[in-house]
Amino acid sequence: MWARPSQLLRRGIIGMNRRNIRYIGRYNSRRLYPLVDDKLKTKLLAEKYGITTPALIGTVTTQFGIKGLREMIAGHPGFVIKPAKGSGGKGILVIERVDQEGFIKPSGAKLGLEDLHRHISNILSGLYSLGGAPDVAMIEGLINFDEKLSEYTYEGVPDIRVIIFRGYPVMAMMRLSTAASDGKANLHQGAVGVGLDIATGTAVRGVQFDRSRRDHPDTGHELASLRIPDWGSLLELAAGCYEMTGLGYLGTDMVIDRDRGPMLLELNARPGLAIQMANGEGLRSRLDLVEKQPEGVGVKARVAFSQQHFARRGELKGLPDPELAQPCLST
Repeated sequence: MWARPSQLLRRGIIGMNRRNIRYIGRYNSRRLYPLVDDKLKTKLLAEKYGITTPALIGTVTTQFGIKGLREMIAGHPGFVIKPAKGSGGKGILVIERVDQEGFIKPSGAKLGLEDLHRHISNILSGLYSLGGAPDVAMIEGLINFDEKLSEYTYEGVPDIRVIIFRGYPVMAMMRLSTAASDGKANLHQGAVGVGLDIATGTAVRGVQFDRSRRDHPDTGHELASLRIPDWGSLLELAAGCYEMTGLGYLGTDMVIDRDRGPMLLELNARPGLAIQMANGEGLRSRLDLVEKQPEGVGVKARVAFSQQHFARRGELKGLPDPELAQPCLST
């Protein structure tokens, strides 16, 4: 079932044109984009502002530098190789463990050192970067995600996208990796998106491939019981990225580490709109309310405001909303 434009309008759904012109164009200065388009710059900036991120093992900036990879990763039981300027999860290689047979991916596939060299070479040549520009390969430590969430994901680490508008958390979802998404938390590749109540961090709605779902397709675990631990701290961490970057309309991607708590993975100055599908609600009314708030409000007060005004009940135990079965978000 496709939703009519009038139905989307009643639900406050915003499309790409309104997002780009009304919010991104108005509140995001283009001179600030490099702070979030380059993951290495984001990480260094986050360290300066005391925002926790995965540990940086090292970087490879030249083809000649690939030869030093073995020494760089020595002693690390697992790691992640990613392009500094990549997008959409492209070019991210997760090595879950290392043994005598080689480097083991979460799927169990084994790679040799030459495979890692080839992957990094592709990153440096710009295969995964925005616009195909030459890039830098980052090697990060693995995230020890909270085992309480293991039944809600397949192989990969689940992450939490929070939309921050003028420093206020306005909408959130968790992205759960699946076999269809090859263990990546990418909705376009088949990950499950779970809308989250801003007040409590509990699940309100689940979607996969633009259709409602109440359980994980691979683990079979129901989604209604999903609750994000340390939710208040996560929101404050995400909201603080407004001061860190100066960007008024921002997507923050967070993870929960078992030992270090909420951590920032990356930022996006052009966050997608599928989060509205996952929540079964449009962004417009929330954005309108935040625009009426004064400047100069602190992080804790902004988070408290959002938790008070954007709280909502879950739909997972009820029937799916037919008006939002497959909305078109391109206008």
